[in-house]
Amino acid sequence: MKLGIIGCGKMGTALLRGILARGICAESDVCASDCVTAATAALQEVHPDVTIGTNEDVAGHSDAMLLCVKPHQIAETLQQVAAAGGDPLVISIAAGVSLEKMQAAMGPKGRIARVMPNTPALIGKGAAAFSLGSQCTEADGQTVTALLGAVGHVEQVPESLLNAVTGLSGSGPAYVYTIIEALADGGVVMGLSKPQALRLAAQTVAGAAEMVIQTGEHPAQLRDAVTSPGGTTIAALAKLEEKGLRSALIEAVRTAAMRADELG
Repeated sequence: MKLGIIGCGKMGTALLRGILARGICAESDVCASDCVTAATAALQEVHPDVTIGTNEDVAGHSDAMLLCVKPHQIAETLQQVAAAGGDPLVISIAAGVSLEKMQAAMGPKGRIARVMPNTPALIGKGAAAFSLGSQCTEADGQTVTALLGAVGHVEQVPESLLNAVTGLSGSGPAYVYTIIEALADGGVVMGLSKPQALRLAAQTVAGAAEMVIQTGEHPAQLRDAVTSPGGTTIAALAKLEEKGLRSALIEAVRTAAMRADELG
């Protein structure tokens, strides 16, 4: 596969790192561009066989290309891609820019996919969802799944649900970081050192998440397995219910999704 990347920031380079590690393509098959010269220079230091060019070079080179630019740059960049000729599958990670708007910028025959990744993709633990434009094929969906799957878990959803994905997994790491910080602060209140408490809190969250993933059991079942009658855990859970943790998290997802809709 000939792969292109327009926008060599953290997410673009993380995606490339995972794709190369999985052997989906070779460095020599990658062409990249960025309006910031330092970004492409940093990329080439790590991946010296990657070709650096213009946006038009990337478009003309690619079977599939990752569009990792800011939302306000999307229209102009897609016009450049269309002008370069070729027929690349364009995979955009720009939040809030609809397939309809991108299709209008690129032209009626453009093959476009819209993706919502999240920052744990930087360490290969991402959670992403994507939607395909009207001109995309089943094979294009398989390509997007392979590329995004190189840095974590990926789901295909209707575009109407991408804002829900934004509220859940797109913004979700921030909610979890807040939970980890709060758990650690509780440990410090009870006498643990801050570094110890942070390590224990982070590993607890990571371990609990992995239990859900590996066992396939519902979180409620796993919770019940560690909740003894009259014990410490049920007392703590009762306090969480009293303070509204569950409803607060539900409302956080809902509010972020609604904000994503407003921004779009």
